[in-house]
Amino acid sequence: MARLRFIFSGSGGQGVITAGVILGEAAVVFEGLNAVQAQSYGPEARGGAARSEVIISDEPINFPRVNNANLLTCLTQVAYDKYATAIRPGGTILTDAGHVEIRKKVDARQIQLPLYETAAEKAGHPMSMNICMLGAVVALTGVVGPAAVNNVITVRIPADFLEVNRKAFDLGLELARPYL
Repeated sequence: MARLRFIFSGSGGQGVITAGVILGEAAVVFEGLNAVQAQSYGPEARGGAARSEVIISDEPINFPRVNNANLLTCLTQVAYDKYATAIRPGGTILTDAGHVEIRKKVDARQIQLPLYETAAEKAGHPMSMNICMLGAVVALTGVVGPAAVNNVITVRIPADFLEVNRKAFDLGLELARPYL
C-alpha cells in the first residue's frame, strides 16, 4: 500500500477532526495499518478554521504532519481558499458543492459533491455532513473498508446520532461512486 496523506478542512463544529480520528482509528484497529492524526483549529469553539491531517501507511510513519495531501477535503470556502494549494500533483480535492466555489487552478482532480444537502435532506441531520464526507473519501481512495469505518462510528458517535451517521456514511459512499 502506498502512503496516503489526507487533509480534512472546514470550520469548527463541522466535525473535520472527528472524521480524521475515525479514519485513523479504522486504519489502525480494523485494517492493521499505521496511522497518525494531527489537528489544528482557530481560537473559536465553533466557526473558526479547523483542519485534521491523517497519514495512513503500511510502513512506519516518521513525520506526523501533512504538507501536500493526496486527498484534501474543503467544507467551506475559507478552507478551500486557504488549503487548495496543499494538494500533491495528481491528487484529489473534494469540496461541498453548496458551500465552495472552485476558484484555484491546481494539478488535481476537483470533485464537488452535495455533502451538506445530502446530510440534511437524505440522512436527516446536517451535522452528519462530516460522516457523509468520510464515506466519499473512503469510496474515492479505498484506503480502508467501509466495515472498518462503520465499526469505529459505532464506538465514536453518540447513540442518539448513530443511525443518522450510518446513513450519512452510506450516502457518502454512493455520492462518490460516479468518480471511481
